[in-house]
Amino acid sequence: MSPADLDRLADLIVGFGANVQPGQIVAISTEHGKEDFTRALAASAYRAGAKFVDASYFDMHVKRARLLHGREEDLEFVPSWYGDRLLELSRQRCARIALTGAAEPHILDDVDPVRAGLDQLPHLEQAGEIVNQRTTNWCGVPCPTVGWAKLVHPELDEDAALDRLWEDVLHVLRMDTPDPVAAWTERMDALLRSAAALTERRFDALRFRGEGTDLTVGLLPSSRWLAAEFETVDGIVHRPNLPSEEVFTTPDPARTEGVVSSTKPLVLAGSIINGLVLEFSGGRVTRIDADDKAEVLRTYIERDEGAARLGEVALVDGQGRIGPLDTVFFDTLLDENAASHIALGSAYTFALDDEADAERANKSSIHVDFMIGSEAMEVDAITAGGDEVPVLRQGSWRL
Repeated sequence: MSPADLDRLADLIVGFGANVQPGQIVAISTEHGKEDFTRALAASAYRAGAKFVDASYFDMHVKRARLLHGREEDLEFVPSWYGDRLLELSRQRCARIALTGAAEPHILDDVDPVRAGLDQLPHLEQAGEIVNQRTTNWCGVPCPTVGWAKLVHPELDEDAALDRLWEDVLHVLRMDTPDPVAAWTERMDALLRSAAALTERRFDALRFRGEGTDLTVGLLPSSRWLAAEFETVDGIVHRPNLPSEEVFTTPDPARTEGVVSSTKPLVLAGSIINGLVLEFSGGRVTRIDADDKAEVLRTYIERDEGAARLGEVALVDGQGRIGPLDTVFFDTLLDENAASHIALGSAYTFALDDEADAERANKSSIHVDFMIGSEAMEVDAITAGGDEVPVLRQGSWRL
C-alpha cells in the first residue's frame, strides 16, 4: 500500500465517510499494527480543518493478560472514564473513526471462552446510546494487518497475504474506480431506494428460510428501513460504515421465533465462533450451539434482559462488492455486508417513527451482529393479513 494510496483512502473516510467538519475534534479508535493508516487519517483530518485528533490504541495483549490472570469477579469491570470519554465526545459533537479487523486474531485462542465472554472491551455500552442520540458523525473502516491477512488468506506468505487483503479492501471500498465518492453516492442512492420501498409496505414480519434456518422476525408498526447514510442532530450527513451494502430496521424484540444458522464465523471480543446456531422463542434466545466457543456468546446474552433479544435485522442484496468475492473476512464490518444479518442487543431507535415503538425497542449494553444470509437464503415479508411476499431470492430483490 503506497503512501499516496493510503492518503487517498484516508481522504475518502474523513471527507465522505465521517464527513469531518472544520473545528471538530476527531477521535480515532485503533489498534497496534495499524499505525500507518491511523496517521494518514490524522493528517487527512487536520487537512479538513480538525481542531484536534485523538488516537486511542487498544492493546489486545493487555486484554489477554487480564483474561488469563485477572480475578473473574473483575472481568466485567470497565473504568468509568472509558464511558465518560465517549459521552464527552457526544457532548462536544465530535467526529469518530474506528478501524476494524483483528490485528492478531488468534491472541485469545488459549483463553477460557467463559472468561473471554465477560470482558467486552473495547466495546462500550455507551456506544449505542450516542448512536441513538445522533450527536457524532462517525465511520468504521477496515484496516488490513499481517495477522488478519494470514487468517483470511492462509495459503499465501505474509507479504502476499497482506497485499491481497489490501486489494480486497480497496476493491470493496470502490477505490479502484475513477471517482470513489461518485461510485459510493450511486450505491447509496440505490440502497436508499430499496429502504424506501420496504418502508412503504409496512410489513409485519420477515421470514428467513435456508439451510439450517427457518426464522420469523416480527417488526414494529413504525419500523422504518434505512441505509448507512445518517444525519446528526446538527445536520451533518455521514456514512457510518464503509463499505456498506445493507438496508436495516429495528424489529419487535418480543416476536422472533425459530432457528437460525450463522453463515459466516462470528468474531466477538477477540474470539472466533464457528458453526453458530441459535433458537428463539417468544423473542428470546433459548439455545446457543456452535462448533467451538459457544460459551462466549452464552456469557454475552446473560449481560441484561435485552441481550438475548434482537435489536436489528438487515437485508443485503447481491449487487454489492463483498459477497461476490466469496471470502470469509472474519470481520463483522465486511462479513455483515456480504450477507443478510441480525443483531442481538441494543436497537436503533431512530429507525422508528413512533415514540411508543421507540419505548418498546430493545435495550441492552451489547450489540452483536452475525451473518445469516447466503445466495440460497429465501427472504419473505409477511403482511399484517398474514400473506407472504417474496423479498429476496438468490440475492435479487423481488419486491
